[in-house]
Amino acid sequence: MTSLGGVEMVDWNLAVATATRLVKPGPEVSRDEAREAVAELRRHAVASEAHVRSFTRMEPAGGSGDTPVLVVDRPGWIRANVAGFRELLAPLLDKMQARRGGGPGGAVLGVVGGKVTGVEVGMLLSFMASRVLGQYETFAPPSPDLPGTPGEGGGRLLLVAPNIVHVERELDVDPHDFRLWVCLHEETHRTQFSAVPWLRDHIEGEIHSFLGETDIDPSTLLERLREAVQSLAGGGRPWTDEGGEGRSFVELVQTPAQREILGRLTAVMSLLEGHADYVMDGVGPDVVPTVAEIREKFQKRRAAGAGRLDQALRKLLGLDAKLRQYRDGERFVRAVVDEVGMEGFNKVWTSPNTLPTKAEIAKPADWIARVHRKAD
Repeated sequence: MTSLGGVEMVDWNLAVATATRLVKPGPEVSRDEAREAVAELRRHAVASEAHVRSFTRMEPAGGSGDTPVLVVDRPGWIRANVAGFRELLAPLLDKMQARRGGGPGGAVLGVVGGKVTGVEVGMLLSFMASRVLGQYETFAPPSPDLPGTPGEGGGRLLLVAPNIVHVERELDVDPHDFRLWVCLHEETHRTQFSAVPWLRDHIEGEIHSFLGETDIDPSTLLERLREAVQSLAGGGRPWTDEGGEGRSFVELVQTPAQREILGRLTAVMSLLEGHADYVMDGVGPDVVPTVAEIREKFQKRRAAGAGRLDQALRKLLGLDAKLRQYRDGERFVRAVVDEVGMEGFNKVWTSPNTLPTKAEIAKPADWIARVHRKAD
């Protein structure tokens, strides 16, 4: 629990309890089916390492054998991500606490406290927990029930078994192929961070810079979060920009300085997600016989969402932007590899200076010209 000056700005324990209570149950499976799914995901996670390394020609620094692969349920995913949020949001909460004293935000926080905020965060997490298939969890510290890589900068690979089973049934695809396909995507993320030692610190630094630039009154931030939750229940006003388009929570709290940082973060996340999509489909034909069918059905599902409420939540949380990251990033990777080969593409991992900009993601030729500039 995060307690600041006697006022809990976010009751993280309550957030976990709320999300766990509200999250939908997973698909109905027998005990034997559940055990088989977990065992198979673990086998596929191990097998994916060799496939991804061979295709990408990226070798983890020091190996990734000590990076845990955790097959979790929805509550397990919630606990892992709350731990990560606590780490990343600490600078912002400290800043808000400093501004709280004696100001109007302090009065609001004194009344509202962290209980309401914890419930609201839990409600949003409960939505996310039923949709994530897997995740390379980069920032959360290890805990007894959710171990991580020893030492600083460690991570862990999470595979959310109930969600994977739910989607494979919904798409009516071969479950063995689909599980391996998902593992290839997540293993690519693990390879990215284990083979590029500076990547984690770079992203964490950008996120901390983004949070450090936050210049918003705590009461305003809480009010916007409250409006978000109310709008999901149909009781609040819609969030729109001047053109009438829906706006995400992230967009609502941006400052001009943050837009610049977010542009860099968007570019690197597009690279990571697009690279993972490119790899999972590139490896697929050799080891996933039905990869073409899976990709076609999965793309339709990803684009359509599960209904109007799902689409509203995706916009609210900025998930529409994440879908664009998959598409634009994969297009960038494919264009670069087609032009300069995999070794040429891998120059992207040389340093933060060789990462593509947001503009270069849209125009891969500009990145090629900048990074592969030759004297002749």
